[in-house]
Amino acid sequence: MSETTAPVTASATTALSAASGASAVPAAGRRRLGRIALRTVQVLLALFYGIASALPKLIAHPSAVESFDRMGWGSAGMYTIGALELAGAVALLLPVLQSVAAMALSALMVGAFVVQLTVFDGQYAATPLILVVPLAVIAWARRAHNTELLRLLSRAGRRS
Repeated sequence: MSETTAPVTASATTALSAASGASAVPAAGRRRLGRIALRTVQVLLALFYGIASALPKLIAHPSAVESFDRMGWGSAGMYTIGALELAGAVALLLPVLQSVAAMALSALMVGAFVVQLTVFDGQYAATPLILVVPLAVIAWARRAHNTELLRLLSRAGRRS
């Protein structure tokens, strides 16, 4: 090395990154923050689906009973949708089921959107569409777990 060149140090690299507009947070740190943010969204959605959405249906809250009677689905439809939402909420928290749960809840939200438009004159039609966005992000980000789930299912199928 000549006397006019100095080795590049970590602080020099950080200074160059900052000067060029690059983030001072290393890529590994950004990935970790992304995983934490995604997990937080999953927990919040699980709480929403489990408590705010499924629970009123499963305990036959008068507002849920009224809505399902108006749809013509009655208590059987109400309990079925409540059970599906609760199952989706729990599955959002299980690593191997996260992507599948997000896809299933998204499908449920598409159905809710159609019902909101047709039965309730679009009164709260935006809510299911808003919920589909984070569910789609979860389904995409956790898609690698689908391979693991298929492997587990094929292994279980060979045993029987």
